[in-house]
Amino acid sequence: MRGVDQNVLAKRLRLSRTTVSRSLSNHPAISSETRERVQSLAAQLGYRTAPTRAVRRPRSAKPITIGVLIGAPLVSADRGTFPSILGGIRHRAGIEHAAVDVVSLDPGEYSVEAAQKHVFRLIRQAHWRGAILIYPFAAEFVRALAEKISVVSVLTEYADPGIDVIDTDHEGVGLLVRKLIGLGHRRIGFATWHYPVGGLWAIRRFGAFAEAMVRGGADLDPRYVFNVGPNARHSLDTSALADAVARAIQHEGVTAWACAADHQAYRLIADLKARGLRIPEEVSITGFDGNEAPVGLPPLATAAVPNEHIGEGAVAQLISRLLYPRSPRRKILVATALVEGATVAEPSRTATFA
Repeated sequence: MRGVDQNVLAKRLRLSRTTVSRSLSNHPAISSETRERVQSLAAQLGYRTAPTRAVRRPRSAKPITIGVLIGAPLVSADRGTFPSILGGIRHRAGIEHAAVDVVSLDPGEYSVEAAQKHVFRLIRQAHWRGAILIYPFAAEFVRALAEKISVVSVLTEYADPGIDVIDTDHEGVGLLVRKLIGLGHRRIGFATWHYPVGGLWAIRRFGAFAEAMVRGGADLDPRYVFNVGPNARHSLDTSALADAVARAIQHEGVTAWACAADHQAYRLIADLKARGLRIPEEVSITGFDGNEAPVGLPPLATAAVPNEHIGEGAVAQLISRLLYPRSPRRKILVATALVEGATVAEPSRTATFA
């Protein structure tokens, strides 16, 4: 049906045009029942199609506030990827005439119920129009939040709640594996940590690892895959994980290890060095993220994630979601860049191959 605008919807539903406009943008001041009525009729009449590219709010648009929820204490969130992501969020939010309200929800301090009450109060008081999630949250919390306002998750995919995701392309692991195979490695292990919440990214990276191993003709041996799947071993006991890795290196001829993240790789390097192993002379190690090396450790061979661009993309997708609330959910992947580092080399000539 052509010529359908907000005035037509308002007349059909006997609502004000303001109510229709707010319903179409998932404004929290409008009841979920009214929003559903408006959005259902809009879909039936063909009002608005899904955007094919990132959209931008007009310069004349009124300022809005978006929440940025951090699923970690701000003290720990200040390290690693968070500052770059937040920098990208603030930059794009300025272009979109949006204020940014950053809130930390330390899982150690908040139950799911308490977190919901706290955030829902902020939505009412600070008039949040949408929220960006950084670091994992319980699926129950995400589901409840998405019923209130538009939500975009950064670097964390949820199996159940249907929300937009801006994520990294985990194929970066494949780039690293292909480099290792090119250097002559054939027996390569995969190590990650066990995360009780939000560990889906590690499984995605293992998937990229497995594909690259199969395509490259290397040995994909489940004995050298740690903390993936329901039978995860070693949990967060990094000492036990390092012991298992060291045994595989010294007695079973594993010459390289791909870690799911840089912080895991740097911890593994430190633990292996403490056990007398030399990197990369005796074993090669790769990571994923592109974080700066800790003092005393070599720069890691890794896949660098453009976190600032991911932050910008999260705001762009949230604005798109506000303008087109019924468009299909999107998972947007941002490519990584290979960082050579100093932690990979050809396999040691003394390595054994059973």
